[in-house]
Amino acid sequence: MGDRFNNSFAKMGAKMGAKMTAKTAALALACMATAAATPQQPAGAERLPEGEPLPWVQAAVVNELKIISPDGLPAVRFRERKTDAHGDTTREYIETEEGTVARLVERNGQPLTAAEDAGERQRLEDQLNAPADFLKHHAHDKSQRADASQLVRLLPQAMLYSYAPGQPQPEGARSLQIVLDYKPNPAFHPPTTRAELLTGIEGRVWIDAQSHRMTRIEGHILHPVDFGYGLVAHIFPGGKIVLEQADAGSNRWVYSRLSEHVQVRVLMVKTIVQSSEASSWDFRLLPERLHYQDAIKMLLAMQIPLRQ
Repeated sequence: MGDRFNNSFAKMGAKMGAKMTAKTAALALACMATAAATPQQPAGAERLPEGEPLPWVQAAVVNELKIISPDGLPAVRFRERKTDAHGDTTREYIETEEGTVARLVERNGQPLTAAEDAGERQRLEDQLNAPADFLKHHAHDKSQRADASQLVRLLPQAMLYSYAPGQPQPEGARSLQIVLDYKPNPAFHPPTTRAELLTGIEGRVWIDAQSHRMTRIEGHILHPVDFGYGLVAHIFPGGKIVLEQADAGSNRWVYSRLSEHVQVRVLMVKTIVQSSEASSWDFRLLPERLHYQDAIKMLLAMQIPLRQ
């Protein structure tokens, strides 16, 4: 799952060009400043938590880095439905050491036809028989995770944080959610081109007081952001990203929803409107991390209903 949302939070600023989805995931992670909270007052109380917000953010960065690079943590199998300019698709995903693999199981909320499924099975067979091509295709995953980690580590100094008491609690929340607003720190000087992204976003995060994890973040493009003086990319104001996280079990947190609506001009030539909605569910922890070929065999062995 880390690959999916780092291929979907090294996503804005971590990668430019056609893979705009990979960029916005980094924006979401970069926006998210979650907090390791101490016990709070009962739900519904209006008194602000004790202490300044910044120490919470500093502690929370450690937790978020575990989501970006979940080394040593259980791998996850899950299902995701995504709607974007390419259509409405549902896939079954399995995390592996080399990268996440997926099988298309539905299109437009309907089972595949026999022909569509045959084409998908052939695609997986091709990946199975060409490991060099698969590894080359997924080589960018580690780079994206590194980029996202860099941005997250800058959060304590890049943003200013304040409490936002009295906000609505997310549906299904198991404990009190602490809410923080964030905005760019005018004293922050981005050390890299990608870090310029942090100067143009503001928003709000919901933090679960018991688990010390972010459950939701809203990020807004506050003003235009240029990468490389606008030569690499220009992000237009008015865009919005919403990211949600969930516990897949055994304190293995994953990205469960990503909504992105962002307009970017790439290399001073092409303007891309990235508009997508992705939701994941049915998380299942795996006893161990698999080799990608073993995961593909599991996907090929999976029985799915087909449309007549």
